[in-house]
Amino acid sequence: MAAIYSGIYLKLKSAKTPWEDKIKLARFAWVSHQCVLPNKEQVLLDWVSHALVSYYNKKFELEEEVVEKLWAYLDNVIHSRRLQNLLKSGKTVGLSFSVAQVINERLSEACSQKTQQNIGTVLSCSSGILSTPSLSIIYTAKCELLVDLLSKLSKLACQQLASDDTVGSQVFSVLQLTFAQYLLIQRQQTNPNRVFGQVTSHLLQPCLLLRHLLTVRSWTQADDNHVRQHLSREIRNQVETLLQAGLFQPELLSSYKEELLPEQELQVKKKGALKSLLLPVNTVQTKLSSGFCEPALHGAVVAGSVSLLYKLFLDSYCKAENHLACFHMLSRLFSCLRFPALQQGILSPADWSTELLALEQLLNLVLSSDIYNVASDRIRHKEIQFGFYRKLAQMLVSHSQASIPAWFRCLKLLMSLNHLIVEPDLDALVASAWIDAEVSEPRTKKPQEALISTMFQTYSKLRQFPRLFEEVLTVICRPAADELRLPVFSGGLTGKLRECLLELPPNQILDILCLCVEKCQTLIIPAVEGSADMALKLLSLSSVLHAFLFNMRSLDDISPSPVVLRTQSLLSKMQKGIIQPLMELLQAPRREEEKSDLWLRKASDSALLLVYTWVEVDTLFGVSCSKYVSPAAEIAGAVTASAATHWGIPAFLSGVEEQCWERVVELANSFASTSKYCLELLTLQKIKMILMQTEADLQALQHATAFILESGRSHMSRGESEPWDGDISAISDLNYATAHWHLVISNLTILLPYLSLKDVEYIANVLLETLVLAKAQEAAADQEPSISIGKISLGLMHSSFLPEMMVLHCTFLTSLIHQFTRVLPSAARDSVDLPLQQLSAGNIPWHEEILASCRPVDPLEAPSENKLLKDELSLSRKTLEKVAQCIILLAKNGRPLILKESQLESCLGLLEIASLLKLDSLLPSDCTRCFLVLLSLLANTRASASCSKPVLLKFLSTCFHLLRCLQAGRNASSVFKVFHASDVLETVMTSQLTASKFFTDVLTVPVWAQYLQEVQAFLENFLQMIVERRQSVRLNLEKFMSFLVSCEPDVGAAKTKGWKNWNPAARQLLLMAFTTLCHVITLYLEQLPQKKLQSTDVLSALLEPVVLQMVRTVEQGLQSNTQNQPLPVTFIPSVTTLLKADLSHAVKKGWQKEPSGILEQPRIKLYQKFYSQILRELPCAGDNLQFLQSALQFLTVFCSVPELYPGEETAVTVVFAIKKLLAGSAVTTQVIQSVETELTEVLVQLLGNCSAEEFYTIMRLVLQGLEMKNIWQQKAKEVLSAVTLMKLLLSCPLRGDKEKAFWFASPQIITALAMQTKEACQDQSLISTIVVPILETVAALLRQGEGVLLNPHHVALAFSILLTVPLDHLKTEDYRSIFLGVHEVLFSIVQCHPKELISLRLWGGVPLPSPLPLLHNLRCFYFTSLQVLLKAAPSFLNSFHRLVVSVMHEGRQKGDKGNTDEFEVILKCARLVERMYTHITAEMEDFTVFSAFIVAQYVTELQKVTLHPAVKKHLTEGIYHILDLCIERDIKFLNMSLPAGVREVFKDLYNDYNHYHKAKKQGEEKYTA
Repeated sequence: MAAIYSGIYLKLKSAKTPWEDKIKLARFAWVSHQCVLPNKEQVLLDWVSHALVSYYNKKFELEEEVVEKLWAYLDNVIHSRRLQNLLKSGKTVGLSFSVAQVINERLSEACSQKTQQNIGTVLSCSSGILSTPSLSIIYTAKCELLVDLLSKLSKLACQQLASDDTVGSQVFSVLQLTFAQYLLIQRQQTNPNRVFGQVTSHLLQPCLLLRHLLTVRSWTQADDNHVRQHLSREIRNQVETLLQAGLFQPELLSSYKEELLPEQELQVKKKGALKSLLLPVNTVQTKLSSGFCEPALHGAVVAGSVSLLYKLFLDSYCKAENHLACFHMLSRLFSCLRFPALQQGILSPADWSTELLALEQLLNLVLSSDIYNVASDRIRHKEIQFGFYRKLAQMLVSHSQASIPAWFRCLKLLMSLNHLIVEPDLDALVASAWIDAEVSEPRTKKPQEALISTMFQTYSKLRQFPRLFEEVLTVICRPAADELRLPVFSGGLTGKLRECLLELPPNQILDILCLCVEKCQTLIIPAVEGSADMALKLLSLSSVLHAFLFNMRSLDDISPSPVVLRTQSLLSKMQKGIIQPLMELLQAPRREEEKSDLWLRKASDSALLLVYTWVEVDTLFGVSCSKYVSPAAEIAGAVTASAATHWGIPAFLSGVEEQCWERVVELANSFASTSKYCLELLTLQKIKMILMQTEADLQALQHATAFILESGRSHMSRGESEPWDGDISAISDLNYATAHWHLVISNLTILLPYLSLKDVEYIANVLLETLVLAKAQEAAADQEPSISIGKISLGLMHSSFLPEMMVLHCTFLTSLIHQFTRVLPSAARDSVDLPLQQLSAGNIPWHEEILASCRPVDPLEAPSENKLLKDELSLSRKTLEKVAQCIILLAKNGRPLILKESQLESCLGLLEIASLLKLDSLLPSDCTRCFLVLLSLLANTRASASCSKPVLLKFLSTCFHLLRCLQAGRNASSVFKVFHASDVLETVMTSQLTASKFFTDVLTVPVWAQYLQEVQAFLENFLQMIVERRQSVRLNLEKFMSFLVSCEPDVGAAKTKGWKNWNPAARQLLLMAFTTLCHVITLYLEQLPQKKLQSTDVLSALLEPVVLQMVRTVEQGLQSNTQNQPLPVTFIPSVTTLLKADLSHAVKKGWQKEPSGILEQPRIKLYQKFYSQILRELPCAGDNLQFLQSALQFLTVFCSVPELYPGEETAVTVVFAIKKLLAGSAVTTQVIQSVETELTEVLVQLLGNCSAEEFYTIMRLVLQGLEMKNIWQQKAKEVLSAVTLMKLLLSCPLRGDKEKAFWFASPQIITALAMQTKEACQDQSLISTIVVPILETVAALLRQGEGVLLNPHHVALAFSILLTVPLDHLKTEDYRSIFLGVHEVLFSIVQCHPKELISLRLWGGVPLPSPLPLLHNLRCFYFTSLQVLLKAAPSFLNSFHRLVVSVMHEGRQKGDKGNTDEFEVILKCARLVERMYTHITAEMEDFTVFSAFIVAQYVTELQKVTLHPAVKKHLTEGIYHILDLCIERDIKFLNMSLPAGVREVFKDLYNDYNHYHKAKKQGEEKYTA
């Protein structure tokens, strides 16, 4: 041994031994047990360390390849299992500090060379060193080395992120580990100045750059997934933690104050204390300003870092006494931004966006931290903050950046801080941010509207709305910055304006309106002729008038008389001073070329907008306020008879003659803009006025509705139109069609009764065309808030009004059928005999059935009219019968229309539109037509050979789905008036069997299964309709059965290879048809009462041949299946149905309950063979849900008759197979949830029919799975299988000895579950797979054990499970499951075991006497230590308190908005906590003694977090119920015993409780009997 030792050691040391041999020898020495060296591991580590250090210290030269091998050797040793085992055994092995220096130098070289090749091994070494405590001491003992490593790794990561290369995980994994080590060391440092120096000197710049690059990186799929999703976020958090702890420690606050605060402030605060030499703010500023990265990046990095540093500063120091220091920190950090250079134009305008985003974040922090107190700033600090914000506002307003969203947000934040900040620049702000701002992008429009809304709310609350709008009107009236201004009010702004106007006094609104009218009269009207600028101003002012008059509170009978009189005066001035002059201006004769002038168009828009506004408002005020006298009433006597008769608009406007109005209308109609739209609105208003009269003028109504429809007809035919935001003054040629369509559709219920049939057809055609377009643009349209034609049409289709408009409903169906004919091949379009052509023929009176009920009939002409109606109805019915026969004939002759893929897709689009119709509400004739269309598409069309099979299957599935929708309607039976039921079934099956030859290679695709499901559902519904109608039931079903039999290969073919070679898709279809027929008859037989013997005999006689035929089909199908091939999934439901039919047939006939008596022997063998095959395949089924559900359904039926078990097999065999299935590797908790119902049904049959001995065996089998050896041997699936079976057993009804046996084993069960939970909680991966099912099982066990589990120890074991389960550091989905599981267990204890809970009295896990006397003593002595009280809480409250704490932790307010789905989970958990609080109050009287403890626990946790308002609402409501239980002594006790900070939280809570909850409760009690 000595020779071995000395030889190896000498060779390693010898300069003569080649390095290649040395490395081989060292590797051998490390792994070999034959090589025995004293302290071998340390010797070999020292050798390789010395070799590497000597090489890098230039003591000898080595080849690059040898150096890499040395690094690889060191890496292998560090990561070897041998070294880890040695360290675990307590042996000490270490590295020298020089290794750390070498690693750092190597990483430094990689940084300087900007190449990361060949450093993977070095990174792996450093990872191994840092993750091994005894080795990591070389870094942790010398903090400088760790700081240097962190700096180098950060730079390496930055290089990788800045390059175009894909990002790998190695650098980031090591970096994350290094951060964790450094943060641990940082927390242990006692000198804050030293830590500050380390961070600012070495880490601040690389960390800020790293954070910026991680934030802005555009991640791709090629980048490492772990880095992208987890490490990047983790490292960003670590950077923030490092900077917080390094730069802003509590001990450094005095240094910050000395540097930031003015001298006089320090004299007050510090009383002349000496300044320290540390200048932290200046140091940070210097580091930020120095060029630590590329110039192109520097500005963006600083901008992003400034807000981060300020946030961390506020998190550390933001208290009321430090607010001034916080402000000065803001001003110093703001100076790091590049606004001076931007104002001078030195930088690119694009840089404004970055700087404004940083400023926005700073101002957000100021606002959320409540740093700026207006009164304090003015009184104590000479408005130093106000001056700073004022300069900011001046800079922003003077350098308008209306294309940048952050510019608007910054101004909004300044307005929120104090409106006086922007008040001096209000006119400039209104101009640059609103009236003259060119904002068109939605991302910019939203913040602009938010800013203007804030202005509205601020000036509304201050009751200075006239002051704001005085500036607005002034800006509108001064020379425009641009020729075409955007509209003043968008749809969103109009909504905000409405909210404010409802709160304002009416006189303030009238002040604004009077000012607006005055400006129009004095400034605009005299100069509008020929001036485009004045016409644009007039339109802006008109839109303001319209917005205010339409959105202010209406006059009513309680409005003060002065307000009513002033309103009347305003409308009179508006009519005489603006409308009348404009009308005179517009009626003047013009040459054709003059009519296109911009000023004339805008003047026309303004005039018609004001006329419409005036008429609408005048009418409304006249209806709602009896004191109001319309200005139009003065001239009522002067209205001509003609105008009154035709309801002309001049009847309401003085000084406007009929002829003059016609000229204005003619002019307005020539522009597709606001004026034309207002004409439609005025016509609609006229219709409403006519309808309000006792006798409506039908001719006038028809003329008016036709006018509205005709106005937009030419524009609707152009095709696409731009979206419209709802602003009436923003209508132009581009979006007029959208506005027109919106008006027509939203008023369709008024217009439709007076439209001609041709107009209704026009609306139906346009509706269909727009829907086809909308389907193509649906995804894009959903993201925009504005109105589009597609959205309007879809809205109508989804509304409940459409079925009520029967004429339109019927006409739309005709248009849809006609559209189907357009899709057909060109040759088919010309053939008038084809079904679709006949169904959309224009000469057939399809709508006469509806129109007849609406049409007024003269009594003298009634007989002839009735005869005509009958003839027309007879014609349409004959046409339907003819079409039905045509479809059947074409299907039999096999002459289908061949459709290309594009035509199929077009048909699919039209079918989707048809699905929007309420098909179950169609009239009988329409229902029949729709049925015939769908049947024709199925039976008379085929796809071309090149067509995509998934598209074809989707097309067929959709047709069958829509047929099912029709069958659900009240007029579904109308189909039988034109068809024999058996003909429909034969036609459908013929077409599908013919089409099935295309699908032989897609039988495993999900779309095929969906198709089969739809066909089966259609057949089942149709067959049920046949049976329920009880008309020719036997004849129809026999014909269908004989047809199905005729489709099969004959017996001879089956015996040969005929069946095997037959199309498998057709075989599945045929088997499905037989199965459905058998199922429907069986189901109906089961439901028939015994009295109806005749029906029973008919169906029983029919069932026998169906069963025989089905057996033959199944057997032939199984013969074609090869020996070791798994069962086809489609066969299993068929055999299940067959067995059900056999059993129900046997019961109806009263046969004996013996296998030979129930069924024929060959049939029993078939079922037993099938059963055996399913049991063989079941454990291997994995996640094949379709197979699992079908197989379990078969077992449910099979196991209901124990006599069918083959040989010696029993229920235990089936349970064993299920246990193996649940233990399979592919079976997840999701799979188990999906088949839980089927599993329960199987077990119900098994346990209900098994013997007591078999049940004991099943229980032993389940309990074996709960043995601890399974979890220790990593057999988690065995445990999951047993837990799932236990849960399922609890769902089964047990009686007699079985029930006794189960509850006898319950202590063993709950003990096993508690032990399994304890072990599983140690492994994070087992929480969702093992712990959650255990919690569900325990909850079920406690619920079922009510009145049986009487030992309190069982409840104690349940509590031990709850206290073991982790509730923190979980994924959202796991957290949700765990929370619900724990809550359900607690609720089960409360609901079902209150006595055991009371008798338990677990204090610290030990049963003690009742705590009432002790609690009384505590109250009397007023313990001041909260910890003593909390330790005295029972186990129930401990478990429940853990839930409360976890909800508080997860539901705390976060900086970002977070994930909506995640927040919904937390909100649901908060609701459950509230429910439990309420339940404790209502039901658990014995726990009322602990009310003070519960409140104490709650406020202690509440003090640590800031909850999200929605979460806080639920928790607060819950704790209010607990406070209801607290008596005065409890409140005093809490006020005395709680710590200072917690006491403040409790006082706030108690004050809110008294103010809101208690007062409300007392009010309710007052009126409670």
